[in-house]
Amino acid sequence: MTAIFARPAYHEALTRLSDRQLLRDLAYVGGRWVSGAEGRSFQVTDPASSATLAWVASLGAEETGTAIDAAAAAFPAWRSKLPQERAAILKEWHRLMLTAREDLALLMTLEQGKPIAESRGEIDYAASFIEWYAEEAKRVNAESVTSHLAGAEMIVRREALGVVGIVTPWNFPSAMVTRKAAAALAAGCTVVAHPSSETPLSALALAELAERAGMPAGVFNVVTGDAAPIVGRLCEDARVRAMSFTGSTEIGRLIAAQCAPTMKRLVMELGGHAPLIVFDDADIDRAADIAIAAKFATSGQDCLAANRIFVQRPVLDAFNKAFAKRISALKVGGGLIDGVEIGPLMHERAVTKVEAQVKDALDKGAKLLIGGKRHEAGSLFFEPTLLTDVPADAAIMREETFGPVAAVAAFDTEEEAVARANDTEYGLVAYAVTENGARQMRLGRALEYGMVAINRVKITGGPIPFGGWKQSGLGREGSRHGIEAFTELKYLCIDTAG
Repeated sequence: MTAIFARPAYHEALTRLSDRQLLRDLAYVGGRWVSGAEGRSFQVTDPASSATLAWVASLGAEETGTAIDAAAAAFPAWRSKLPQERAAILKEWHRLMLTAREDLALLMTLEQGKPIAESRGEIDYAASFIEWYAEEAKRVNAESVTSHLAGAEMIVRREALGVVGIVTPWNFPSAMVTRKAAAALAAGCTVVAHPSSETPLSALALAELAERAGMPAGVFNVVTGDAAPIVGRLCEDARVRAMSFTGSTEIGRLIAAQCAPTMKRLVMELGGHAPLIVFDDADIDRAADIAIAAKFATSGQDCLAANRIFVQRPVLDAFNKAFAKRISALKVGGGLIDGVEIGPLMHERAVTKVEAQVKDALDKGAKLLIGGKRHEAGSLFFEPTLLTDVPADAAIMREETFGPVAAVAAFDTEEEAVARANDTEYGLVAYAVTENGARQMRLGRALEYGMVAINRVKITGGPIPFGGWKQSGLGREGSRHGIEAFTELKYLCIDTAG
């Protein structure tokens, strides 16, 4: 590892790490920490202060090929291990993550910007997938088929797919790695992971812990650098049998096109544009609390964020009042400051997009109740914002926001609310607040989303199949379905007559 602490002007908070070996600035390939060709590197900064955190090795297509070589070479032995043996390594990885929870959360807050309490929560969430799939590794069972042929016995079993490419985003830099990698590893696959260049430190820390947990060389690789050559190499290599990607629908389409010549298995969690529907029978305080949690977690930079909030007209004013009160109480600042709930956005592009959406909505007749501009905390901070009477043709009602701006519009009937909620190319998650049991069941069927949350926000975790409909993705992550994505079915027919 390069002695990055000798460099000047690094973020002073890095001195708080109790285990400095978790701060890695080299990629992890074939069980070795490697630099980019000619020492190429890229800067990772704290979005709250712009202070430098590290200069991380920048690898390209050639080094990605080396990582695929390592993963392909490691695959036969890893696949051949007993499920209990793979599970034991995953369980140790899980244990080490929880032991390093504070350091991992600190790194995440520094590179991603989210409040430290949210980072701690993500580490717990990320570790839970490793624990879940450590257990699922032992449940990838064969099934017997009742034979339709005389003198034949039939068995169907699941076998590991091969090398899996993983591409993860910056908003959940640990959980998106573990949710994908743990499932693939439990199935007996090997992994080449590419984390976002804005938040690579969390993934590299996970690689450090995986190595300590006894993960064999080549089984789990982390390739850092510019996405285009790395992801392009993963897509074109026939030895990579699956690609798992979380990110925008636009990039997902490009990856799918690049993977088509090699017919890869695709698992994709893509864009979201979640509706939150508040009916007039809802408890308004409860509805406002749900709206805060659904909209402002991760400073709104979440594919599960409630971007479109539809409120039944008789309770619109009461809801806006309760919602505005809670929004005005949100504390904005750097993620390491006690009590902060809203951190910086990831980069200038994100702030510019939010500004444009707010302006567009106001130009089209929306009303600004709170916020609406950059926050004094810094150039990448935006005030928690509430817009109401937002028209359907406003950009914020058509495009994913990824920022702390809530857009509210009134509706009159249940049929109208469902139609407006479904009027989008996305279908990841939908939220609704109502005390009417029959309506809850109707909404569960009528809303065209892979996940529907009624009267609550937190719904994800290891046991559930996370994923969306329409342009929000392909396949599922988590649950038994998440491990199935990294296996192939094999049918075995044995003659018993001779």
